[in-house]
Amino acid sequence: MTEPATTPDASAAGTWTLGDLRVNRIGLGAMRLTGGAAFEEGPPSDRQVSIRVLRRAVELGVNHIDTASFYFSRLRSANELVNTALSPYPADLVIVAKVGPGRDPSGEWYSATPEQLRGQVEENLRQLGLDHLDVVILRRMSQPSIAEHFGALATLRDAGLVRHLGVSNVSAAQLAQAQAIAPVVCVQNQFGLDVRAQDEVLRSCGEQGIAFVPYFAIAGQGRERGAAASPGGSERVLAVARAHGASPAQVRLAWTLHHGPHVLAIPGTGNPDHLEANVAAGALRLTDEEMRLLGAPPA
Repeated sequence: MTEPATTPDASAAGTWTLGDLRVNRIGLGAMRLTGGAAFEEGPPSDRQVSIRVLRRAVELGVNHIDTASFYFSRLRSANELVNTALSPYPADLVIVAKVGPGRDPSGEWYSATPEQLRGQVEENLRQLGLDHLDVVILRRMSQPSIAEHFGALATLRDAGLVRHLGVSNVSAAQLAQAQAIAPVVCVQNQFGLDVRAQDEVLRSCGEQGIAFVPYFAIAGQGRERGAAASPGGSERVLAVARAHGASPAQVRLAWTLHHGPHVLAIPGTGNPDHLEANVAAGALRLTDEEMRLLGAPPA
């Protein structure tokens, strides 16, 4: 008789604390809920499927959702989908919103000035139906210094609109710049098997007890276009995947999580099957030999 499949649970990967908010290390990125890469022309997602993915994520123990008001496609808004699917929100759900980049109603991009950040925070609050945001991440655009922008967010934290702050797309020096202004609870930088030039930031976060949250951990160099556009489907990844009866995407997520207990994952998907597989990857344990084979020293 065939054993029933085990339902994956996001708690299998362990937990981390964002300030005073405990989250499971496997979360969900909301970008792909809108269809495609959220930023490109193409058919909108199936609204009911996206809502089902969000509700199923919570059922599987996901209590960390990463979103932004600029995650929208032709007919879909990620924040609106999150609000519709999950409000009233579970008490343990942590919603993380990004600001810095912005898009006008037609979809044109702009880089927010420090003075515009309050409007971006308030737009996220309106769309999500909240009176404060658990975590707001400043996504650095091209500016070499983030002090003025981060200082503006620190003011909003003091005003009660924001509980905790994070930064994204930063160097170790820029992280230190932010830390001198207000506590940073998380750093979102691109990191994965194909993109590894983050050792200093990764190490600095671990030393300071800051969550390191890679984006495009599965997509790699494919970025918004997805894993199918990445050249990184190497034989080494496939070999490890075969050994565990897992997919290459699951191996990529597991490899990322193995870089320290402070490393979180926020794989984005609007596909219910991919959601289940991503959550299941949190229970995948790679050996030291497999980590070396994939090109990283054992933890």
